[in-house]
Amino acid sequence: MSLVRSAAALAVHAYTASGAVIAWLALQSAWDHDPRTALLWLCFACFVDATDGFAARAVDVRRHAAWIDGARLDDIVDFLTYVFVPMAVLWDQGQLAGSLGLAAVAAVLIASGLGFSNLQAKTQDYFFTGWPSYWNLIAVYAVAWRWSATATSLLLMVLAALVFVPIKYVYPSRTVTLMRPTLIFGFLWAAQVVLIVWWLPAPPAWLMWSSVAYPAYYFALSLWLNVNSRRTKE
Repeated sequence: MSLVRSAAALAVHAYTASGAVIAWLALQSAWDHDPRTALLWLCFACFVDATDGFAARAVDVRRHAAWIDGARLDDIVDFLTYVFVPMAVLWDQGQLAGSLGLAAVAAVLIASGLGFSNLQAKTQDYFFTGWPSYWNLIAVYAVAWRWSATATSLLLMVLAALVFVPIKYVYPSRTVTLMRPTLIFGFLWAAQVVLIVWWLPAPPAWLMWSSVAYPAYYFALSLWLNVNSRRTKE
């Protein structure tokens, strides 16, 4: 039985590590100037990232595969799928270019590298500290809306700076407050994002605008919880 449990734990770690393979496939699509396929691969990577934690807890990987640091593995894969490959997609599509674009890429890679290495990036009450490096989602909206290279570069640099601002952001699958509506709303939004990518290069306007509702909810909830937390401390 112990051997079976160890095998199950290793299988979950392999499932997490498969995100690196998905990142390679997405990068290859970016090289081929195929943003739709690249972003679809990144959507699949998000699915793996959203489900591997539940699987890890179900088979108790910390007990049955203790010699593998699942959190470190997850961060390595996430850096590829949430940070590195999205920058390649944006550069290939002309949403980043020239010295300003290079500065934006450098800001994102350095800030996210430091952010992923921050021991306080995830709080004990299940929040992210600082902008959680959702660069893959920025890539989806930038490509779908065809933002200019200047606008995209400036937005990336602002968000890169927010990595270091100690604002707490909701961790959708772990933050207790309003978890159920957050997950339901998030699931519907994820379906919208997949449809946006599927219908590239011209997703319908109604889909694009309605999809903004969840990010607005996410930021509003995060802000509200930050304000309430400060009031409680006072």
